[in-house]
Amino acid sequence: MDCFFHANVPSVAPCTECGHPICATCRDERGECPSCRLAERIDAVWATNRLSGNVGYGAHAPRVTATATLANVPAETRALVALGYPFWPLAVIALLDPKRNTYIKRQAWQALGFNFGMYALWFALSAIASIPIIGISAWPLLPLVVPVAFVASVVYGFKAWNGDDVRIPIVSDWVDSRIPA
Repeated sequence: MDCFFHANVPSVAPCTECGHPICATCRDERGECPSCRLAERIDAVWATNRLSGNVGYGAHAPRVTATATLANVPAETRALVALGYPFWPLAVIALLDPKRNTYIKRQAWQALGFNFGMYALWFALSAIASIPIIGISAWPLLPLVVPVAFVASVVYGFKAWNGDDVRIPIVSDWVDSRIPA
């Protein structure tokens, strides 16, 4: 039988608490698995009703949100980022912010990626529409790109202005891999 925590690693004994099969790496001197040890630590902390560090529930652990990072961002810079979704040159100007705030940089890159994606979609549909027989299927979609892009850019702009997390399907994953949170 394989270890409960590691795939394709043979187990040596069951956990003394929960009975899951565990390997020699997971088993401690008392014969417990990592999840049972973690449960003991959590129960011990809850018994004292206090969590150490900045992790956990309660007033002593402030939650960092995008709104908290917007406290030291000027309104002009937020406006540049929010308007960068419908007007991409403003997103380029927002990248030149001397404060180098990661929230502003992330939103500006997302605005540029959104605009690039909309232009690429327009170009691809118009290229497909120029093909004689296959292009008939792209003609009905081509006039819909502009209103969809306009509405999406306004929605994303309002979300960026309010400090909400803007998630654009492909662009956000690319930006998150390039700019650490």
